[in-house]
Amino acid sequence: MNLLITGATGFVGSRLVEVALGKQYKVSAVRRSESSQIVDTDQKLHWCTGNLSPEFDWSKNLVGIDCVIHCAARVHQMQENEQDIQAAYDEVNFHATVNLAKQAAKAGVKRFIFLSSIKVNGEQTEQGKPFIPSISNPPTDPYGLSKYKAEQALIELSKVSELEIVIIRPPLVYGPGVKANFQSMMKWVSRSVPLPLGAVHNKRSMVYLDNLVDLIMVCVEHLNAANQTFLVSDQHDVSTSQLLFEIKKASNSSCILLPIPMRWFQGIAKIMNKPQIAQRLCSSLQVDITHTQKQLNWQPPISWEQGISETVNAYLKSK
Repeated sequence: MNLLITGATGFVGSRLVEVALGKQYKVSAVRRSESSQIVDTDQKLHWCTGNLSPEFDWSKNLVGIDCVIHCAARVHQMQENEQDIQAAYDEVNFHATVNLAKQAAKAGVKRFIFLSSIKVNGEQTEQGKPFIPSISNPPTDPYGLSKYKAEQALIELSKVSELEIVIIRPPLVYGPGVKANFQSMMKWVSRSVPLPLGAVHNKRSMVYLDNLVDLIMVCVEHLNAANQTFLVSDQHDVSTSQLLFEIKKASNSSCILLPIPMRWFQGIAKIMNKPQIAQRLCSSLQVDITHTQKQLNWQPPISWEQGISETVNAYLKSK
């Protein structure tokens, strides 16, 4: 089977390419430009160029492809400076995605796997009410809304073509090489900086990189994956305090987690005009993967504890 993987040099995409080759798939890996210093070291791997614009012609790249795995996206940013944020997200995550999918359908591709985001469901969950695949209202976050629009357009495309659509909505993805907030947490803890997060009793779902990649690979050929939406996690929800403690243990750090009440921390963040930071650290975001488990007979193969350990060890080795 021949796969086309977009975002092949990214955090998820690069690991996906590696695993797919290990499973003997033929992979066309999309990079942004030919100037990238990447060479084909595997006969089953072919690098090609692709542009995430609504007008890009994918026809040459789609010849002989059985399944497209679309990982590339304009990712969510904590701070945005552009005047029209929604239009910027829509151009890449919505219009460019639909452009690729329509051309895939025209080229006779059988399946299109879209790596969406749990932000399609929302920013946080209430206690005892984890997210499920169905949603009642569109998201208000620009990034989440752009992904939601793409999902809806892909579903409509599946109704008027032979292209099978698979949508996967991951929460926070972590693993060796992770950047952004997760990397910052490992840095703080490894430096033994006292952190005022010892009394955060929220619940958050996360997914280890190899668990996400495993699910994607299952969706490449599983008959029950066609035209379905799947949520994914490690099936082990933790509080921010528990997460930091596990990072502390894995890094053998002497970091002190100060038990400051959450409302104090949230108040300080508000005074400092950083409410988003408090929201991410203190709110809950849980996903229910029951549908994924039953539909695909799937379980995350790697435990949360092992995932954290491998992530922290990789970070410490890279320092």
